[in-house]
Amino acid sequence: MKDAAITKPPDAIEAIEWPLLLEAVWRRYGYDFRDYAPASLKRRVRRAMELQGLPTLSALQDAVLHDERAMAVFLDNLTVEVTAMFRDPSFYRAFRARVVPLLRPLPLIRVWHAACSTGEEVYSMAILLHEAGLLDKTRLYATDMNERVLETARAAIYPPRHMQDHTTNYQRAGGTASFSDYYTAKHDGAILHEFLRRNIVWAGHNLVSDSSFNEFDVILCRNVMIYFNRELQARVHQLLYASLAQGGVLGLGRGETLQFTPRENCYEVLDANERLYRRVP
Repeated sequence: MKDAAITKPPDAIEAIEWPLLLEAVWRRYGYDFRDYAPASLKRRVRRAMELQGLPTLSALQDAVLHDERAMAVFLDNLTVEVTAMFRDPSFYRAFRARVVPLLRPLPLIRVWHAACSTGEEVYSMAILLHEAGLLDKTRLYATDMNERVLETARAAIYPPRHMQDHTTNYQRAGGTASFSDYYTAKHDGAILHEFLRRNIVWAGHNLVSDSSFNEFDVILCRNVMIYFNRELQARVHQLLYASLAQGGVLGLGRGETLQFTPRENCYEVLDANERLYRRVP
């Protein structure tokens, strides 16, 4: 029996290592990945192992527990998503048509970008609201669990090589000016103009473990919950609902839906294709 235990297949050993790793990260750093969708989570964790040359999950656990640099690599691989200025241009066209008219009568507009990553989509919304004449009375709250990506977002400096793609997205999103009006090109990057940054509050917030911190007229939580399991999705939907003002608007990603969630009947659909919903009484 002892020999059989020693010769357990690798998959059986990994089945033991996975919960130990996630529990260790939760206890040591307060990041809770235990309810993330397993397939995506495992792919990202393996990428973190490859980058650091670690052969096993146990070796990764030892590294993240004792070396904050290893934890930073781990966190980057689990939290940084693909993003761009005016990503999914049709979403912004729908937002202009369906949501902006609802915001115009408000004396103050509060927008929450949850899990904002490196900030491109936050600045996209700032540009949209500027062109709608609403930015001056808007406060945008942009949050993420990863402080490193927030630092990038605050700096508002992006690689020049991405500007052509951002310009194309902007045009397809219904932009009414020239995208180059919003940044100054330098040899080491394109820096967005200060007026786009002044109404943004950047802060750390973890959708998994943190609570509501304000009441918002718009919440954008796009392409985030596809990485959560069903139970965690339900908890996050409850958080978002509790954070929305009556009549507030929720924007999700294309691969996400309110169907089969506990709050499915608490919204009316503004645009089904672009996943825009309005909270009803």
